Amino acid sequence: MACWSAENATKAYLNTLKMGQKTREPNVTEFISALAAGNNAQVMVVACAGAADSTTLALVAAAHQTGGQVICIVSGPNELNASKSALGIAALKVHFIVGQAQQLLLDQYEEADFVLVDCNLDSHEEILKSVQKGRKNNGTVVVGYNAFRCRGLWCSCGSKTQLLPIGEGLLVTRFGASDASPKYGNRTGKTKSHWIVKVDKCTGEEHVFRVRFPQGKVIQA
Repeated sequence: MACWSAENATKAYLNTLKMGQKTREPNVTEFISALAAGNNAQVMVVACAGAADSTTLALVAAAHQTGGQVICIVSGPNELNASKSALGIAALKVHFIVGQAQQLLLDQYEEADFVLVDCNLDSHEEILKSVQKGRKNNGTVVVGYNAFRCRGLWCSCGSKTQLLPIGEGLLVTRFGASDASPKYGNRTGKTKSHWIVKVDKCTGEEHVFRVRFPQGKVIQA
């Protein structure tokens, strides 16, 4: 995965905003889209507990910006048909496959550099482990959504995991380059980053900021 691109993240975020009338959780979709595009993801895989929804649309917007592809894994033919119906014309930009995500990530999609997982799936922890096992830890990002509904523990397997209070909760884990020094888009080991969530007390809107600063320096408010 290439270095962080603020331009791609911004454009994907704005493209997702245009889908606003189709999305039920715009804060979640906008963030996911910006994160995938900002990391220049080329192979994006989403594992759905039911039919594909606005989170898959977020990856479609990101893929439009990065030139990547979107693979959506569903559990059966009913979910497949429902997904195509829900996404409408955007479904033409998604490669659908029926099967078990944890096995498919090992057998067919080892090159996936951005994996989106519905934590309502009973196998969501196994999927995370498959991501770690199936590749050489080259900066793959795994995002679990509906994290607040997760009954089990999201095993980070030694990687940096962040729980973000966006929508129903997002768990963000990055393998590889971030294991020793958890950063987004930096390979030199000289920059740290933090996610900051601010809530507008008047409107209730959630705003997420990513702050980066060199090691040894302190940013004062």
